[in-house]
Amino acid sequence: MLQNFIRSRPYRALRDFVKAEALLLSGIALVSGLILGFLRLADEMLEGETEAFDHAILMLFRDPADIDQVIGPPWVQEMVRDVTALGSFAFLGLLVAGVVIYLVMARMRGMALLVLVSVLGGTLLSTLLKMGYDRPRPDLATSSHQFTASFPSGHAMLSAVTFLTLGAILAQVAPTRALRIFAIGAAIFLTLIVGISRLYMGVHFPSDVLAGWCLGAAWALGCSLIAFWLQRRGAVEPPPENS
Repeated sequence: MLQNFIRSRPYRALRDFVKAEALLLSGIALVSGLILGFLRLADEMLEGETEAFDHAILMLFRDPADIDQVIGPPWVQEMVRDVTALGSFAFLGLLVAGVVIYLVMARMRGMALLVLVSVLGGTLLSTLLKMGYDRPRPDLATSSHQFTASFPSGHAMLSAVTFLTLGAILAQVAPTRALRIFAIGAAIFLTLIVGISRLYMGVHFPSDVLAGWCLGAAWALGCSLIAFWLQRRGAVEPPPENS
């Protein structure tokens, strides 16, 4: 009976579909998992179940004798402020503007539009979620002024959206597997250090950063899957062939 099922036309059609769309299906599963991770963090945050975890992680970056003082010499603190600026609206805005202009000049207008929509959409989503959850910032002394709510971390989310989207584009045009891995790895590394810098500075709870990473990665991956799907149907310019 099993052999008859394996030989049947519906089974062969399903098998061929899964093989052809394996990348797309895997991506959808990963996006779903990341969104569920964000929703779980948001639910636990609202119920106060992340307080102990948040406090324990934040205290790793603070002097036990005076929690208003971060650990490390002044040059480390200055370096962390430089790193956190990589996730700022100003830097990411300039970076995206430069990439979009480059793609337009390279006659990849469809890809340029997707990058713009991805980043602007992620920014809007981050802003709306901050307004909706309206979580206060950690009650710690910091060296910077914050003007928005804490959950999710905008720096963590938008750096994930921007760096992972651009990393995916670079990986598409990379001529070797090693360069593709480097492009994605560099994007992940930049995303991680921006989020960690927010914890060091004490301007976000760890659950804020984790939520920002989850949702930002889900958004970037979802936009990349849409771009991949559109490229296969000729609606968006495919990357140039490697020589």
